[in-house]
Amino acid sequence: MSTLDGETAEPNGAATGAAPEPVDFWVAFKRAHEVVRARVIADAAEAAGLSEPDLTILVNLNKAGGTLRQSELAASLGWDRTRISHQLTRMSTRGLVARERAGGVIVTLTGTGRAAIAAVHPGLDAAVRRHLTGKLSAQEIETLTSVFSRL
Repeated sequence: MSTLDGETAEPNGAATGAAPEPVDFWVAFKRAHEVVRARVIADAAEAAGLSEPDLTILVNLNKAGGTLRQSELAASLGWDRTRISHQLTRMSTRGLVARERAGGVIVTLTGTGRAAIAAVHPGLDAAVRRHLTGKLSAQEIETLTSVFSRL
C-alpha cells in the first residue's frame, strides 16, 4: 500500500507474519484493484479510444479465439445479462463486435474489433507490467493467479 508521501507501507500483519483481519484485507484488495485498474485503463484503453468495458470484452473474445456465446462471455466477466447486452449493443453499433442468433446469441469480433485489440495490446501489456506484474515476483504472480482463479 502507498502512504500519503508515496512510500510503500506494509499491510497490517506483514511485519509480524500474522494474517491481516478480513476487513483490512478486503480494504487493501479493493484499493489495489481500483488503483491498478484505473492506471491500466488510463494508459491503455483511453489512449485507444476504448472504454474499460470495451477493452474487457475485446480481450476476452480475443482470448477465446474471437467468438463466444453471449452467456459464456457474461459468465466469464461476472456480468449480468442486462449489462452484457447493453454493452454489446454499444459495441455492435461501433462495429467492434457482431451478434448472431443461433441457438443462443453468438458474439464475434469483427475486423474492426480485431484491429482495435491488436492496436491496444502492446500498450495494455506494457501498462499491466508497469502497474501490476512488474511490482510482483514470479512466485507472487503465480500465487495470485491461483487465488484469483478460485474466486
